[in-house]
Amino acid sequence: MSALEYFYPPPHSQRNVLVAKTSWHICAFVLSLFVLAATLSAIRKDVTRGFDEVAHASYVAHLQHSGETWPAFADMRILDPSTFHFTGEANYLDHPSPYYLLLAWIGPDLEDHPQAIIVHRLINVALAAIGLTALMAIGIVASLPRLTLYAYIVPLACIPVLAPLAGAINNDNAAFAGAGVTTLAAYQLLVTGRQGWLMAALAGVILASWAKFTALLLTGGLIAGVSLWLFWRGRLQPRSIALIAIAMLAAAAPYIVLLAQYGSPTPQTAGQIAMIKAGAIAVGWDGAERMTALRFAAHFMSEFVLEWIPTLKPRNALNYAALAIPIVTVLCAFAGVFISLRRIAQGEPAPLHVLIATQALGFAATFLVHGIYSYQLHTQFGWLTSAYPRYYLPLAALVPLAGLALLEAVKQPSARTILLVFLIAGPVLLCITGAPLG
Repeated sequence: MSALEYFYPPPHSQRNVLVAKTSWHICAFVLSLFVLAATLSAIRKDVTRGFDEVAHASYVAHLQHSGETWPAFADMRILDPSTFHFTGEANYLDHPSPYYLLLAWIGPDLEDHPQAIIVHRLINVALAAIGLTALMAIGIVASLPRLTLYAYIVPLACIPVLAPLAGAINNDNAAFAGAGVTTLAAYQLLVTGRQGWLMAALAGVILASWAKFTALLLTGGLIAGVSLWLFWRGRLQPRSIALIAIAMLAAAAPYIVLLAQYGSPTPQTAGQIAMIKAGAIAVGWDGAERMTALRFAAHFMSEFVLEWIPTLKPRNALNYAALAIPIVTVLCAFAGVFISLRRIAQGEPAPLHVLIATQALGFAATFLVHGIYSYQLHTQFGWLTSAYPRYYLPLAALVPLAGLALLEAVKQPSARTILLVFLIAGPVLLCITGAPLG
């Protein structure tokens, strides 16, 4: 198979059926390793260690206790992490309730039952597995050659935060599941133009968006970009425009309600303000001189790199050196995005080029909004820690797909081989040499 064929879906043939069968076996094996790692993390994880799990579990427990479907944030309290009794401390989360309702309805009661958390964590493992399966399926339906498939799925499965996050109660897992469906369906929509794939993509947008606001921006931006492309090419039916508008309104509905209730789709609740103030005072940020916008932007991006491998332990020299791997990977992705945009400008893009470009534009817009919001927290409270890459997991396929776009453009065989080895081995090496989460 040539360097170009994996970006331009080949016609159906017996050979492609055999390739797909082999690819399914590879993906199933990688997925099983991911599920095993996430499950082990779910079994062993201390509830107080990372990802705000106590707060998320407390949200679920509040819904179970109160029977409410749309709680008043001021009424929510934090569970004691040892006993799972409610304390008098306010919960600081400000997310809509659908994800928490799902866990509240199908999971056992959490209040006074610390051992029940394992079931809720396993539900989250399943959600993350859905998202990863959908993303890996892109490599199968695109008929990627074996080594190229590894260069796509290994970076996905080896995202440092993904397995530990999957083994915790966190709405990022629901956002990842919905976004995975959206990404796969968007690719298939670009390839086939079938209405069914549009409906699947919109369903994924709704699922992801109802989990958290950043997922609305990321998946909504993706499907908006794909829809605009199809409209421009005359491939979007008039009835599809109405369907997209209705679905986007449904996806945004929880935030319209929050805007009406609190004046913001991401309100600063009393619990959140108290948590931020206490944290800023504890590390001396509250009285420190505020950064200029430019200096904060540099800090924000450096923190974003560091948080690619979150840790509660001090990093050693090897851990810091390992960060060169994601930095180089992102530079490769930037090159791949540029190549995809150039192909679009030249009028000769493949479906994956369009998918890469729309993801990149959605990422850039959300990153800008995220940075502005974080700077407002800094100027108001001195707060400095909000650059979390896990917020962008809904676009997890962007970096490996952009890497493939660069790989496609590299014609020199030895350079192609080096890049291919880096794309496959780099994520594995990062997991080995990066800082441990705990």
